[in-house]
Amino acid sequence: MNLANLVGWALDFAFVAVGAALVLSTWRLARGPLAADRVLALDTMYVNVVALVVLLGLRHGSELYFEAALLIALLGFAGTVALARYLCRGDVME
Repeated sequence: MNLANLVGWALDFAFVAVGAALVLSTWRLARGPLAADRVLALDTMYVNVVALVVLLGLRHGSELYFEAALLIALLGFAGTVALARYLCRGDVME
């Protein structure tokens, strides 16, 4: 067994684990009893998508995926802050 096979297996396992976390977050988004649960599930989904894009970047050896992951994380953060402010105040902008 060489290092390339070990890294390939680790990436496969990580894809499955993050994919399962994404499915569970989607379930919580659809089923969550409170709006706060849904916002938290959406934030978790952004984190899972960022992890999947980073894993794709490792798999393909391209730095472009890391830039895409950074943009997704930035948009996810802004969206979570906007949703949290809307839930707390009923208004996003002051």
